[in-house]
Amino acid sequence: MAQTVVVVGAQWGDEGKGKVTNYLSEQADVVVRYQGGDNAGHTIKFNNVTHKLHLIPSGIFNTNVINVMGNGMVINPRSLVNEMRELQKRGYYCENLYISDRAHVILDYHQTLDGINEERLGEGQIGTTKKGIGPAYTDKAARIGIRMADFVSDDFYSALKNTLKLKNKELVSFGAKPIDVVKMYSEYMELADIIKPHVCDTITLLNDEIKKGKKVLFEGAQGALLDIDFGTYPYVTSSNSTSGGVTVGAGVGPKTIEEILGIYKAYATRVGSGAFPTEIKDNYISNYIREKGNEYGTTTKRPRRIGWFDAVAAKYSAMINGFTGMAVMLLDVLTGVDRIKICTSYYLDNQPYQTIPARIEDFEQCQPKYIELDGWTEDITNVKSFEELPENAKAYLQTLEELVGIPIVLFSVGPDRNQTIIQRKLFK
Repeated sequence: MAQTVVVVGAQWGDEGKGKVTNYLSEQADVVVRYQGGDNAGHTIKFNNVTHKLHLIPSGIFNTNVINVMGNGMVINPRSLVNEMRELQKRGYYCENLYISDRAHVILDYHQTLDGINEERLGEGQIGTTKKGIGPAYTDKAARIGIRMADFVSDDFYSALKNTLKLKNKELVSFGAKPIDVVKMYSEYMELADIIKPHVCDTITLLNDEIKKGKKVLFEGAQGALLDIDFGTYPYVTSSNSTSGGVTVGAGVGPKTIEEILGIYKAYATRVGSGAFPTEIKDNYISNYIREKGNEYGTTTKRPRRIGWFDAVAAKYSAMINGFTGMAVMLLDVLTGVDRIKICTSYYLDNQPYQTIPARIEDFEQCQPKYIELDGWTEDITNVKSFEELPENAKAYLQTLEELVGIPIVLFSVGPDRNQTIIQRKLFK
């Protein structure tokens, strides 16, 4: 059992991380989001109420938990304030929310440029959510971004004015309207006043809490296969969504991380463009899984592409993240599927292939090799242990565990928090 736990989406995102982080947050003292922006979303259901988060960590529902938005995030002030207000309507006043003064800010021009860039790519579009995530990370790397420390300071107007000299030229060159600095500044100052009390040095805060022996949960957005370095580039997000992103996105040393939990769906999904070798071509089965699993984007509402479990991608993800355990989510969605396939290897140029190729052109040519298992028809939404599962469901989980090579720590048989079966405790 550990003091620090990282929860990572092990596939292409939307694996059910929100439910797991919310469940584990009840045992944690601190919950940290370390990368990404409001292009992601966590759907959390408890006490028969569904909550949707896009930026704020999942521990926000527990007033005893410190919730940190780390320096590795890019934060849209409009989205953040809207999310805070929605939570306040439900009785959660965000007094336990802390925002890194080093996190970068997404501004209006980032969203405009995101849309322009996608349009210019034509048929080669990445499939972004057009939330301005990529352009904000581009400005961060180019060292012209505006950080939270600047956003809530008296120098924001000066920083914005200097940045708009560059951005307006860029906007005009693409046929977009330039932004009026005075108007934009006045709109954002109201947001800055709301956000300012939450902005602080979260790096020192986090490391002090770890030194005190407090239990810390780190949650990522998107999934490992969308990581900017290790994912299916260029159809990836713009940050490090793997476990390695914790150290740079939260400001803690790698030796502080003790448990890394990989979250897998019992099948696979993907949103937007990019190679997806196990995508199900049978519309009946894919539609059945999509509707039963409510496979539509939390943020975008886009229907997700549906595929069989890909053990090749799963093992690759386990390797690059260093998973100490796996969680298998939405097992109940497969109830009623007669025969369930699992991809065990690829064929590329008529040769067996056991990993994800670096070139997207090669990955698009990979053909999956499957094994098939018998499905089950029994309702599993009320089971409380592995032993209560139907034999075929047990066999399915055991096969996944063997193929990926890491133990199943927990599995889920429904959307509610109490439909989570724990095989091994994570926190001390």
